[in-house]
Amino acid sequence: MQIDILTLFPQMFQGPFSTGIFKRAIDRRLIQVNIHNIRDYTHDKSHTVDDYAYGGGAGMVLKPEPIFEAVESIKSDICLKEGGSELPIILLTPQGRLFCQQIAQELSRYSHLILICGRYEGVDERVREHLVTDEISIGDYVLGGGELAAMVVVDAVVRLLPGVLGSEASPLDDSYTTGLLEYPQYTRPDVYRGWAVPEVLLSGNHAQIAKWRHEQAILRTLKRRPELLDKANLGLEERQLIERLRKDS
Repeated sequence: MQIDILTLFPQMFQGPFSTGIFKRAIDRRLIQVNIHNIRDYTHDKSHTVDDYAYGGGAGMVLKPEPIFEAVESIKSDICLKEGGSELPIILLTPQGRLFCQQIAQELSRYSHLILICGRYEGVDERVREHLVTDEISIGDYVLGGGELAAMVVVDAVVRLLPGVLGSEASPLDDSYTTGLLEYPQYTRPDVYRGWAVPEVLLSGNHAQIAKWRHEQAILRTLKRRPELLDKANLGLEERQLIERLRKDS
């Protein structure tokens, strides 16, 4: 997968993308991450990327010209290499659709992504109307810019790519992947300060362990994020279990 990120602050990505799974994925050529400084696509001496909003108001707005030119340059390069393909162009903005695991899975199926990091009071509306194909928000709050949001999206997407994690099964039981929160995890020692690991996990009975984990995932979701259960793909026995748990609580 190739990921191109447009930003005013390329240096923000140096630390996160040079450690951990990012570095391993890059070193193994599973992903290619290109950071583009939007100022490089300006044509005046001051490298102006923002301006006052028509109609007045506080703050500055990112101009359309450098953003359009940056995206068009990237698209042109991709077309020359591969003949072109469907290409998500995503604006990170508080006004976008709320990011979730399902969207991460959706994006992981593409071979290329372009992420545009908003800044200041936002971007010229023509970028939204005529350039981007999607808008994503990572939460109902406002950040200084889209850089941190871009890192979150890339992290969630990259770990779903084949070969990135140590085990192909690792993402399968992650919270939200099945519509539930993940079950509790334990490691050695089996007793720590008097707190024991549940006996079923020490039994070696894989069927019972799987059953326990699934029930615990449902219980944890019911306690912490009950609204997720309304959208989860659950069978009749699971729904009956939820009703019993609700009555007992």
